[in-house]
Order: sequence, then structure tokens, then C-alpha cells
Amino acid sequence: MQHTIPVDEIGPWGQPMAEAVQKCVHCGFCLPVCPTYRVWREEMDSPRGRIVLMKEVLEGRLEFDEALPYVDRCLGCVGCETACPSGVGYGELLTSFRGLAEASRNRSLLDRVLRWFVLTTLPYPARFRWGARMGRWAKPLRGLVPGRLGNMLDLLPSTLPHAERLPEVYPAEGPRRARVALLAGCAQQVLAPDINWATLRVLAKNGVEVIVPQEQACCGALAAHTGAAAQARRFARHNLQVFPDDVDAILTNAAGCGSGMHEYALWLRGEPEEAVAEAFVQRVRDVTEFLADVGICTIARLEKPTRVAMHDACHLVHAQGIRQQPRELLATVENLELVEIPESDICCGSAGTYNIEQPQTAAELGQKKAAAIGSTDTQVVAAGNIGCMTQINTHLIHLNRHIPVMHTMQILDRAYRGIPIDQIYE
Repeated sequence: MQHTIPVDEIGPWGQPMAEAVQKCVHCGFCLPVCPTYRVWREEMDSPRGRIVLMKEVLEGRLEFDEALPYVDRCLGCVGCETACPSGVGYGELLTSFRGLAEASRNRSLLDRVLRWFVLTTLPYPARFRWGARMGRWAKPLRGLVPGRLGNMLDLLPSTLPHAERLPEVYPAEGPRRARVALLAGCAQQVLAPDINWATLRVLAKNGVEVIVPQEQACCGALAAHTGAAAQARRFARHNLQVFPDDVDAILTNAAGCGSGMHEYALWLRGEPEEAVAEAFVQRVRDVTEFLADVGICTIARLEKPTRVAMHDACHLVHAQGIRQQPRELLATVENLELVEIPESDICCGSAGTYNIEQPQTAAELGQKKAAAIGSTDTQVVAAGNIGCMTQINTHLIHLNRHIPVMHTMQILDRAYRGIPIDQIYE
């Protein structure tokens, strides 16, 4: 007998979860674009397989712990949504299911310790910088550090750049064409603070004034996508309060953050702030999307001809539907030749904390991405997400291919300022 998902028992997330499950017709269009299915060729490691597992759990036929090993291996790249002819909201289903499952799952002591460390460190730039410095001191002892703790050390850069505090207001150059607010990000402020400064300079060059709310918090994506729903809601509520209403847009320059902020109405479904969150989401835009829409008013030029390959961050191209805009911006730069990467929109394996939780799969995907980039004979890689940039850079170095990996805004900024591309890190 056919059972139905007990929507009322699940709570506010029940309805969107039920709709996503019921839309799936198991056609298989998602299989060739799913990174984990491409690695393992197992039905339960595909989107439609995971949907069946989640459906069985929601209908009471399967325990959470029986389904979670397969659900945990999902990167959440939502490449399946782009390929799906039925419009299944797989990303919302996955986020909701992980949030629902967290209270019921059995984690090992090591899992609980790692999870606590990640969720109390990465979303807070000052804590993350302190943790990264401590980790660098521990790197010489890498051989004594087992498993995923050792993998965390491997991901740390050899040096951390100086991070100057961002101004509350960065004025436009010349007549003001727009006024926006910027999410500064968390890990990005520690690992690559130049991305934010490049973003401010490029926007200013094109007549955009930028407000940087000094009390802003983490976007919450890291928490939401690992099942820490309560923490994600706290971050969302805080940002709803501190970001101004009198701006043309709320900009992000990290694909994962933008994707997370677009989910605020989902996270706060059934909460008093739901309507405010829905209005907020309508104003959230990636910086490349916004700048492509308002238009480049100052042409940039690289000092010498340079080939630049565009990597499509999953949470930009699939979660937000932004593919052409970064290319349009780079196409305006004189002396820049755009190069396409084979299977550019297949996940690189970073996916938030995935390379900590599933290091072997993340490494395999990272190696494939680096090899695909190496096949293009490009001189620079452009990307729109700090996680992708870190992952790709790590695996290019493993292949002994020292190709700079830069944010789209950094490339534009250097072209405006006449700084050679090989001087990526200041």
C-alpha cells in the first residue's frame, strides 16, 4: 500500500520535502552529472537513489542511520537540479533532511569533536585565523596525526595573508550608479582577504558605492548544509537585522555564501521572520551577476595577452543559475582570452566541509578537476568561490602545475590597476 509523507509531523519543512520527493520521476537525467555517481556507479550514491532513501525514512520504512551514509556522501553541488526535467528541488530537500536527521543520528566521539571544532571555528574569522595559526605550528607533526585531523592540517596554507579591516563605506568613483551592501564571508577573510578588497575596488571603479555592515555574521551555509539548522537560523536572523534595507542589492562574492543566503526563507519557514527573509532573498545577488547587469563603465586591460580558464562553482552555476555573467565581465578585459575547462560545472570536491568529512572522494574529484584544467594550457584559473579556489590550487600544486587561481574580481582589479597576473598575492 502506498504511504504518504507525514508532512504535519515533520514540521515547516515537511511540505517542500514532500513536493521534492513527489516530483522525482526517476528518469536518470541526474546520473551523468552527479560527481559521486560518476565515482562509485552505485544507485544509492546518485540523486534519485538518495531521494528514494530519504522518502523511505520520511515514510517510516527506514531508519535515519541506514540512509545517512549515502546522504552524507552527497556533495550538495545540485548539478542534478540543472539536469532535472521535472524541477525537483533537491538542494532544499537535502538541506531539510540533514537538519531533520541531526537530532536522531548517532555520531562517533571523533565525529562529534570534529563537528564541534568546525562549527565553532570556521564561521568566525578571528577564531578561524587563530585555529589556522595553531594548525600551521602542528604541521611538522603531520605524520603523528591520524585520519581526518591530519586531512585538516593538509588543507591549511603555508602562510596567512595580512587582513586589513574592511571599511564601513567604500565610495564610488565618479557619479554613483548604485549603492549595495557586501557580505564579507568567513574563511575568505582569513584565507584570501584580497578578494573583498578587489571587489570593493572594482565596484567603485564602476560607480557602485559599497556598504560593509560591521556587525554582520556568517551567512550560515556551512551550518545549514551540515545539519546544524538552529545555528544556521541564528546567523540568518542576525543578518536580517544588520543588513540595510536602503540598498539596491546585497552582494556576495562567494558562491556558497550566496546560495546559503538564498535559502533564508527555507531555514526560517514557519518562523516569525519568514516574510522578512523572503524579501531579503530577493535582494541577494552574486557580484558578477550584479555587475554584469549594471554594466561595465570602465574598460580594463591586462598588460600582456593572457589565457584565463573559467571554473564554474557549483553553487554559482547550479544553485543560482549564474554561468554567463562572469564570462561576460572577463570578455570586456582587453588582452584576455577566455578558455573553457572540460566539464567545468562538475564539482571540484570542495563543497564546504566535504574535503574534511569525505577526504578520499574530495581528493579524487580535486585531482580530476586539476587534470582537466591542465589539459587547457591556460595561464590563470578564474573562479567565484573561495572553497573551489583552495581546492583547485591544492591539486594543481600536487600535479606540479603552478597556475594562479584567482577570483573573477581579482582579475578585473589587477587589469584596472595594471598589476601583472603573476602578482596575484600581495
